[in-house]
Amino acid sequence: MLERIRTRYRKLVFFTWFLTLDLIMFGAFVRLTDSGLGCPDWPGCYGKITPIGAADHIRQAYEAMPYGPVSFPKAWIEMIHRYVGAFLGLLIIFIVIMAWRHRKTLGHTPKLAIATLVAVCLQGAFGAWTVTHKLMPIIVTAHLLGGMLLLAMMTWLAAREKQHERISVAALRWQPWMLAGFVLLFVQIALGGWVSTNYAALACMDFPTCNGQWVPTMDLQNGFSLIRGLGELPGGEMISQEALVGIHWIHRNFAWVVFAYLGTLAWQMRAEPGLRTPATWVLALLCAQLFTGLTTIFFEWPLLIAVLHNGGAAGLVLMSTTLLVRIAGARPTTIPV
Repeated sequence: MLERIRTRYRKLVFFTWFLTLDLIMFGAFVRLTDSGLGCPDWPGCYGKITPIGAADHIRQAYEAMPYGPVSFPKAWIEMIHRYVGAFLGLLIIFIVIMAWRHRKTLGHTPKLAIATLVAVCLQGAFGAWTVTHKLMPIIVTAHLLGGMLLLAMMTWLAAREKQHERISVAALRWQPWMLAGFVLLFVQIALGGWVSTNYAALACMDFPTCNGQWVPTMDLQNGFSLIRGLGELPGGEMISQEALVGIHWIHRNFAWVVFAYLGTLAWQMRAEPGLRTPATWVLALLCAQLFTGLTTIFFEWPLLIAVLHNGGAAGLVLMSTTLLVRIAGARPTTIPV
């Protein structure tokens, strides 16, 4: 009976983790296909549960603006994203219930599961604000970061349910360095989200220079002004090309910092048998991110490559979290589990 409970909980956690990863990938698809306002209200679509019931409204909006944000395909893409997000929240509620009821059997407290439920609720709120604030860049970027944080928490839940080689106490020396790498990774993801939501991916059309210059003309102050609408400056004027170049250039060059730091760290952590597999994955994903990042420039931001670039970032979050969890398990730790 006890083993059956553990098995059910483990399967539920792994399935929810997998769905979280899929939802992040699909969220990137929503953003990159400009489907975020496919249904311009929330939680329904023109007040209806599905785009079928909102067909007249969608048709009228499309006829009024054929190249605008509303169309039947975009409405379905947006609503499917919302449906899956709601299902994910329901699964996390089930995880919390099981983690609370069977905490003695499972051998750990339900604190992390409860924190994950809070995170998914906040993520749903940011999803709603993304629509109601008309894709305001700071909210869209926060929604992306919330998704990555949720993936990290689900990975934490899943990683402690999976057996792995014993980690020696000596591996603890990597803990502060890996935590710093995790922070650097999230900063880079935030910069990438800022590039995407401001449509700055093609602001620099060449590599390694940017528009023929190593240090191009940039407007960093306006490029990184946070409280403003999509495509606008805080005063309401249209955002300049120099601001977009600055957004792109900072993301591109900070990527080298993350690549060098995490790459060096992962290479050294491969010496620890219990860390070798996730560390090798970090190295592979860093190389993949470099490839997909350059490809988006040379092939002018193809949809598939852009989605894979988002997926690579999610993969780095996944493997970095796995490394942190395994390192923390080398001895009794202050990190709550």
